[in-house]
Amino acid sequence: MKVVLFCGGQGMRLRGYSDEVPKPMVPVGDRPVLWHVMKYYAQYGHTDFILALGYRANAIKDFFLNYEEAVSNDFVLRKGGREKELLASDIDDWTITFVDTGMHAEIGQRLNRVREHLDGEEMFLANYADGVTDLDLSGYVEAFEASGRTAGLLAVRPPQSYHVVTMCDGEPKKIGPIADADLWLNGGYFVFRPQIFDYLDRHEDLADGAFREMIEHDDLYAHRFDGFWSPMDTFKDKKHLDSIYETGNVPWLLHKNGH
Repeated sequence: MKVVLFCGGQGMRLRGYSDEVPKPMVPVGDRPVLWHVMKYYAQYGHTDFILALGYRANAIKDFFLNYEEAVSNDFVLRKGGREKELLASDIDDWTITFVDTGMHAEIGQRLNRVREHLDGEEMFLANYADGVTDLDLSGYVEAFEASGRTAGLLAVRPPQSYHVVTMCDGEPKKIGPIADADLWLNGGYFVFRPQIFDYLDRHEDLADGAFREMIEHDDLYAHRFDGFWSPMDTFKDKKHLDSIYETGNVPWLLHKNGH
């Protein structure tokens, strides 16, 4: 299946980086977080990508136009460095379509603007370009397909560092870890059928527009997931992902974990 990745946001909460690079290009380890998301999909055999670009699109284009495989793959140098033999490859079998979807477009608009590149797809995947997970993607897609619905999203737990306050008549009655509350977030990792565009003809935004109408028609599937999922919305999130990467046990890079 083709994979649409929304790469157009400005990353306002990562200002230390996004003044210079778009959020999908902020590094985790030695590669941008966008690469990590794409690598995750490629591990499940989904290597046909459509990048819906916007803010600082040229930075993303330049990264792939000048891609250096040796950064994340083993290789052999010979003849004083004049010859290089790669022992593995990241993106040799990837197809990447770059589409400028506008600087200030909503997610639904970005998806509509890549519609022509999805002709003939019975189902396709889509995602934000800055969240990583160890989700069993194949099992999720099978469950979505069996649901018969038009769209599916990953429902995940909120970040653990927050506490929930229960109020009654303006007074706090209870406080506890957010993990103990029955709260779920939209974690992305969407699966769509082409009928999603019927909704997007009426709504510019995905979550606040199309999804709300789909819920009214019982046409949205939510896949609850308690495993590893982490966004990269803030500098704190980035440091968290960097610390995981430095351990060498990287949940979202299945090839590094013997899968």
